[in-house]
Amino acid sequence: MHNESISSDESAAHPFSRLDPGCVLDAVDSVGLHGDGRLLALNSYENRVYQVGRDEGEPVVVKFYRPERWSDAAILEEHAFVAELVGHEIPVVPAMQIDGRTLHSFDGFRFAVFPRRGGRAPELGDPDTLEWMGRFIGRIHAVGAVKPYALRPELNPQTFGREPFDYLVKHDFIPIELRATYASVVEQALAGVARCYERAGEQPALRLHGDCHGGNVLWTPDGPHFVDFDDSRMGPAIQDLWMLLSGERHEMVRQMSDVLAGYEDFCEFDPRQLYLVEALRTLRLIHYAGWLAMRWDDPAFPAAFPWFNTQRYWQDRILELREQVALMDEPPLWPV
Repeated sequence: MHNESISSDESAAHPFSRLDPGCVLDAVDSVGLHGDGRLLALNSYENRVYQVGRDEGEPVVVKFYRPERWSDAAILEEHAFVAELVGHEIPVVPAMQIDGRTLHSFDGFRFAVFPRRGGRAPELGDPDTLEWMGRFIGRIHAVGAVKPYALRPELNPQTFGREPFDYLVKHDFIPIELRATYASVVEQALAGVARCYERAGEQPALRLHGDCHGGNVLWTPDGPHFVDFDDSRMGPAIQDLWMLLSGERHEMVRQMSDVLAGYEDFCEFDPRQLYLVEALRTLRLIHYAGWLAMRWDDPAFPAAFPWFNTQRYWQDRILELREQVALMDEPPLWPV
């Protein structure tokens, strides 16, 4: 099995190890937003995100992008999409234009600055909240469908299933005694995903938020603000809807009904996409394991996810995927 420990030399070698408070403040100073020394690390593992107090004006949020994940052009493509949404008066949080640019560099790091927005987590058990969320996701998708991304990838069984699984196998993350069992259940799961896609038929891919769960929504008295489009990519519309669902099947049926009541005010929804709900959940499980493995050289990951790559972890993933294999062959949330 892949070595779980990270040596001090390996930790020091990771690019983010150089991103200390002094570097963060110097980067903010380099674009003319002079910090007052107050620095708060915000919850983010893929990138590094900080709230920075300023000598003059409101604090800002600064995101330092993970090296080698996105090209500059792919980051700017996301910034442009969010700017389009702002132009349609959709409540999202765009990167600030500073000296005509939204993407900046300092000491080998690329970063963007965002206005700070307050808010709380949405109450996804409330039907009115779900309908409100559905309306705004429908508005996002109406803009997202106008043109495709040129550079950002598509969420599909290859990118979120086959590729992360191949990475796990190639880099020996799965214990040898569980490798054959895990590989077998992943193959069964991917076969189930393929059947779900066949039932759904040809579905258009559009620009998505990509990671539209409650943690990426700030709720205010005026409704939701959607934040963090870092995972934005092409994919089926249902990807931005299914993560709002939770609980037993009858609860998810009601929740989806509430979401679609708002969504269809602005965007047409093909009910055959409901065949993809459990398929996309399955792909997310496989992708998440691969994502942790691909980031394991970042010292923040072993510290934050100590349970990853243990014997128990892989046993639980095998059971989880077996459950998904069965769920994918059940009827969708309501007759299509």
